[in-house]
Amino acid sequence: MAPKRQSSLAPQMKKPRLLPAPMPEEMSASQPLPNGEKEQQEVIEHIDEVQNEIDRLNEEASEEILKVEQKYNKLCQPFFQRRSELIPKIPNFWVTTFVNHPQVSVLLGEEDEEALHYLTRVEVTESEDIKSGYRIDFYFDENPYFKNKVLSKEFHLNENGDPSSRSTEIKWKSGKDLTKQSSQMQNKASRKREYEEPEGFFTWFTDHSDAGADELGEIIKDDIWPNPLQYYLVPDTDDDEEEEEEEEEEEEEEEEEEEEGGGGGLEDIDEGDEDEDEDDDDDDDDDEGEEGEEDEDDDD
Repeated sequence: MAPKRQSSLAPQMKKPRLLPAPMPEEMSASQPLPNGEKEQQEVIEHIDEVQNEIDRLNEEASEEILKVEQKYNKLCQPFFQRRSELIPKIPNFWVTTFVNHPQVSVLLGEEDEEALHYLTRVEVTESEDIKSGYRIDFYFDENPYFKNKVLSKEFHLNENGDPSSRSTEIKWKSGKDLTKQSSQMQNKASRKREYEEPEGFFTWFTDHSDAGADELGEIIKDDIWPNPLQYYLVPDTDDDEEEEEEEEEEEEEEEEEEEEGGGGGLEDIDEGDEDEDEDDDDDDDDDEGEEGEEDEDDDD
């Protein structure tokens, strides 16, 4: 899996620098610094100088890393192309990949997932300098939801250097606008006050309110696109849970049967003991009867 990198659209924030401490000659002669405080102030100034050098090297490293990314991004393109030609041979590859991704799946309602069954291809194209932005293209087969064959969402920096985005207008078929359905579900959820319903995949696609904080776009670009196969191959946890439940039920049934069988054995043993006691009593009675007869014979 390719290493993730920070958003190319996020504004670069420099670490705050400490203001230079006033030099001893600037201090009032009537308020000289104690020796301990003076030495501490000098150490702080030296640390600030060293930190400035570290920041300078980090900036140089960022530029070098960007050059390496640009180089290998070009080298990867033929392999991305070859992969895109192979993926359509696997039915429902992309919808399965999105459903298996923990952060993407929370956005997918039932209708979103059904619509994504018609998704056959995904392409991510980064700007030549990488840091200026990127575009995600979603290719669809003929479907009952919209007329577009390709839906694209692009992230870029506007004239002021701020993150911005734009997307293809979705030509919804009559009564199939999934963004309106998602909005209605949100309103119902807010009235019930149970939980906030996810916005929905297509609502995300048409939302341009905060391009700099667009997590889904970054996830597709930096996590899914480099290696979608790892999410397609995620095992179905629902099936595993069902199998575990079935095994537990079978074990419980076996234990109950064993307990019932063991209880019956004890009852048989108790009944057997009672029969033996009755036989002993009968033997005693017979012995007493025989002794009585012998006594009568002696009297005669």
